[in-house]
Amino acid sequence: MPKTTAAGYFVDSLAASGVDHLYGITGDSLNAFAETIRPREHFRWIHTRHEEAAAFAAAAEAHLTGRLAVCAGSCGPGNLHLINGLFDAHRSRVPVLAIAAQIPSAEIGSGYFQETHPERIFRDCSEFVEVVSSAETLPRLLDRALRTAIGERDVATLVLPGDVAWSKLDAPLLEVRPDSFGGPSAPASEAIDRLAAALNQARTVTIFAGAGAAGAHAELLALATALRAPIVHTLRGKESVEPANPFDVGMTGLLGFASGYEAMQSADLLLLLGTSFPYRQFYPEKATIVQVDRRADEIGRRTHVELGIVADVRSTLAAVLPRLVPKTDDAHLANALARFRTARAKLDARAADLPGAKAIHPQRVAALLDRLCAPDAIFTVDVGTPTVWAARYLRFNGPRRLVGSFTHGSMANALPHAIGAQVSHPGRQVVALCGDGGLSMLLGELITLRTEELPVKAVVFNNSSLGFVELEMVADGILPSATGLGTTNFAEIAQAAGLRGIRVDQPAQLEPALVSALADPRPVVVDVAVQRLEVVRPPKLTWSQVSGFSLFLARAVLGGEEGEVDDLLHGSLL
Repeated sequence: MPKTTAAGYFVDSLAASGVDHLYGITGDSLNAFAETIRPREHFRWIHTRHEEAAAFAAAAEAHLTGRLAVCAGSCGPGNLHLINGLFDAHRSRVPVLAIAAQIPSAEIGSGYFQETHPERIFRDCSEFVEVVSSAETLPRLLDRALRTAIGERDVATLVLPGDVAWSKLDAPLLEVRPDSFGGPSAPASEAIDRLAAALNQARTVTIFAGAGAAGAHAELLALATALRAPIVHTLRGKESVEPANPFDVGMTGLLGFASGYEAMQSADLLLLLGTSFPYRQFYPEKATIVQVDRRADEIGRRTHVELGIVADVRSTLAAVLPRLVPKTDDAHLANALARFRTARAKLDARAADLPGAKAIHPQRVAALLDRLCAPDAIFTVDVGTPTVWAARYLRFNGPRRLVGSFTHGSMANALPHAIGAQVSHPGRQVVALCGDGGLSMLLGELITLRTEELPVKAVVFNNSSLGFVELEMVADGILPSATGLGTTNFAEIAQAAGLRGIRVDQPAQLEPALVSALADPRPVVVDVAVQRLEVVRPPKLTWSQVSGFSLFLARAVLGGEEGEVDDLLHGSLL
């Protein structure tokens, strides 16, 4: 093939591998890429306003499609901004390729303007990171990067000096696609024998399924049917485990239900499928624990397991199902389902439209979005209280999808995640549940919605505070401080950015505003003034949390903080 630049070879190989756009902000060290992409009709540069947003957008696209997504940052500060979003992609195990441009190769090591060492800095958030020192080394390193990102479902980073990107290169294009990789890992026969024996011997079994159980819905329900087992799910597993699941008893953990917690505590055997749930205090102390995960390093990471199987969840369940002796005792399952119905009724009551209400409860916002949004809507959620309300009120049916920074836990992810979701799914309804703190961090991405013509609906839970941080302070028995965000009208900011903005500060305005926004073909920001301190009660309350809450009340009263006490006492004690 005729000679091209290294950047041209890079972009042509991405296109041959199924990529048709990248996210980022250009700069002089990326000029070769910009010039390569500029005349192309079928390869886009999605111009975000912050490189962190570019990496988050790529992470969301990779999560939703399962395919490689690409982001780029110019030398020094430009690519350093990618790191937070890349950590999110790395910890969520999604395939992302990052282009970290570098200063001129002859200047490396001289303390040159904007010089950093990305090959060191990106090591902790990348499965693969290497420096492209010459155009001739690019084909081999790009091939390794693509295969690592796609095959390992992780981040790969290539550090590319700007002068190398302009260098001429004559080499066959790469074409690396997911279908060139092998299928899921099958479990060993001996492991299946041991798993079947453990499940058959246990009197009661509870299943705890996470994101690694995606694609195994039919096998999961068949397993629960045979074992008469309730299914608890993680937040990342919600979109794939919850749909049409008569055995679902909700979540456990800080965001979960008492029913999920109790179903795990009361089982003789707990079966972990595709999860290494991080909160050790929520694991049962007496149950036998068995874990199935395709990654060996996840086995036993959080709690002691009697049996660990390194294999794909779907393949494992398909292999073990014929060897199970169906259980007939329904008591364990019935008790868990009854507890779940009780917890669900309490949550739904809190989100009901109460006549004469003066404040807008955030639960009501999430419940209305669940009812009003499309059956195949894609939801992105900020960390903190938007994640709480999404976990408890958004319901998933299979086509609906959920994206959040659920493992890395970064603020400001919802809007850039929504950008990646909308770019990769142009015909789908994309709704971002934003915190006012999170949206403030990457506010410039509202302009990206306008310039890229992305009809994202951003719904802001505006409580004028870092709400979840305040709750953490309350749980520790201290008065919230340095958490106030002041009064900000995000609808007016949206309008100034050229978007439609709707401000909602009365309960009666809420549903009409959401209906209008969702029907609008343009990007819309709905700024909802919600109750500030809405207490989130986890399914397991420790004595320190109870005493901390009491200590907060005492300090608030003695300090004359009647307003905060009033807000708190009118919060949700679910």
